[in-house]
Amino acid sequence: MDNLQKQFKKGVLDLLVLDLLNHGDAYGYEIISQLDKASDGYYLMKEGSLYPVLYRLEDKNLIQNYRQASEADRAVPRKYYKITEDGIQQLALMKAEWQQFYQITNHVLKG
Repeated sequence: MDNLQKQFKKGVLDLLVLDLLNHGDAYGYEIISQLDKASDGYYLMKEGSLYPVLYRLEDKNLIQNYRQASEADRAVPRKYYKITEDGIQQLALMKAEWQQFYQITNHVLKG
């Protein structure tokens, strides 16, 4: 069952990351923390699992990154991610597809 759970999670990560970034720009660890908090720990992930998702979304021009120094300290600037116009459009399509998938799957499961 653990493998099935991983497949389900992997299938919705693009949607969840795009939705998070639609609410505001964020850096990698912040995305991980927000997903963890919003899902009560269900989507707890390591940075090594998040970055392939971010790179895939960047390759599709759905998000882009920029560097910004933190006001709190003068360390190396953080890499922030923001959703693009293409990403906003894709997010709307993905949400509609997710709703249809959810409704049809529940209908079939309820017999």
